[in-house]
Amino acid sequence: MARKKSGTLGKKTLKKSALVLGGFFNYIKSMAYKFNYNVNLCYLLNDKNQVLLIMKKRGFGAGKWNGPGGKIKQNETPEQAAIREVEEETGYQPSNLINLGYIEFIWPHQEENNQICHIFITKNFSGEIRESEESLPEWWDINKIPLDKMWPDDTYWLLDALAGKETKYRFFFDENNNYLKHEKM
Repeated sequence: MARKKSGTLGKKTLKKSALVLGGFFNYIKSMAYKFNYNVNLCYLLNDKNQVLLIMKKRGFGAGKWNGPGGKIKQNETPEQAAIREVEEETGYQPSNLINLGYIEFIWPHQEENNQICHIFITKNFSGEIRESEESLPEWWDINKIPLDKMWPDDTYWLLDALAGKETKYRFFFDENNNYLKHEKM
């Protein structure tokens, strides 16, 4: 069996070190941005291979389809806020949420819009669907999601998230909410 020379690092050690440093540098990069909002999105999935989306009627993102969600209130956890927002916007009461990670949304020229968004999915919910003043909920076949009527970043991550994959991204937008670029973290 060959032995490594004292003081040298093996390929596995270097790869592990690179992963740790990569995470550290992503943390340092996040510190460079001021985030004004902590928000959430929660996607309900049914047994017909459908996802519940809402058409936002007013406020930020009006006219776009998105997952139910919103701002996290003081003294609320992201999960508690997701449950509250889904109920307010759709009539459903979700449970057993799976936290897939988060997305950082950054507007370099409009820092007041910067936000960290926690992403949840669940197949567990009860209640009856209902429209609210803020949103119109509708079930969509996953293979027919209206990506052209959603935020442009959704094309990069949403289908993976609905498949239960970890979601950790950073997206950049211009002052007109146009997609600029993204980074997977």
